[in-house]
Amino acid sequence: MIARRTLIAGAATLLVASTWPGGAVLKAHEFEEILLWPGTPPGKGAVSGPERIGDKGAGFGAVSNVSNPRLRVYRPNHPNGRAVVVIGGGGYFRIQLWKESTPAAQWLQLNGYTVFELIHRLPADGWEATAPFIDAQRAMKIVRHRAGDFGIRPDCIGILGFSAGGHLAGYTALKPGQPLYAGNDEVETASARPDFAALLFPVVTLRKPYDTTRTRREIVGREPSIAAQELWSLDTHASKDAPPMILFSSADDQTTPPGHNIALFEALNRAGASVEMHIFSDGGHGWGLGTSEQTLSQWPTLFHTWLDKQMTQKK
Repeated sequence: MIARRTLIAGAATLLVASTWPGGAVLKAHEFEEILLWPGTPPGKGAVSGPERIGDKGAGFGAVSNVSNPRLRVYRPNHPNGRAVVVIGGGGYFRIQLWKESTPAAQWLQLNGYTVFELIHRLPADGWEATAPFIDAQRAMKIVRHRAGDFGIRPDCIGILGFSAGGHLAGYTALKPGQPLYAGNDEVETASARPDFAALLFPVVTLRKPYDTTRTRREIVGREPSIAAQELWSLDTHASKDAPPMILFSSADDQTTPPGHNIALFEALNRAGASVEMHIFSDGGHGWGLGTSEQTLSQWPTLFHTWLDKQMTQKK
């Protein structure tokens, strides 16, 4: 069970220490938590019982049974004005915090970014399939609405996701105005569109031959219509108005092969959008920050350099 952290901004915070996949112990700065919704979240479904944290195997450190979607806020000591919403993978039946989103959030935090780690609702827990997409839109709107509170540049608020979290990040970037829920508070006046997006070994397409992912089953079911597969595949929504994107894959990934990212890269490139892609020779799936001996461990630096260029071009 997750220990309850701070549920509103300004409440007490907690110092944490995490072990990175490479083995180094990182002392993280304080974080706080912000609930996405003031009351009952929109969308059908519910869960019972406490949240769960996996304690073995591929699910170690992953959260599930989420009833209170929220953001963990990591404030940097030396802010650079940039913000990133970070989303772990897990096939929409869990969210991999320990191996993916938390180490990435801490790396970004130490490099000046204000980071918002998203803990969203999951269809596998009993929520309707649109619940994570509703939560991601709301998360982006909260960050943009409160940019002044966090000292964030309003033109430099992005999203980053791994695997299924990459699918969620990509859909939010490509379809930020999709009418998934009705809201009427001040937060809803803000745009959900990220200014940039980074997708790591994401699920992109739900079509054959990439129709075996847990993401596909949780979002559209085991025997979806062609229309449903099209609607929830990211490359369907590529357009010249897409925010700049950087994509990362491993050539030996058996879960989301680089064909996923290649399909998105080609669709965005054809549409005239700004997109960059890196394919590493090895690493498999779910590599997070990677380890020091892996070439793919350079992806955070590549991302940072790429974003520097994007922000320079904006000026």
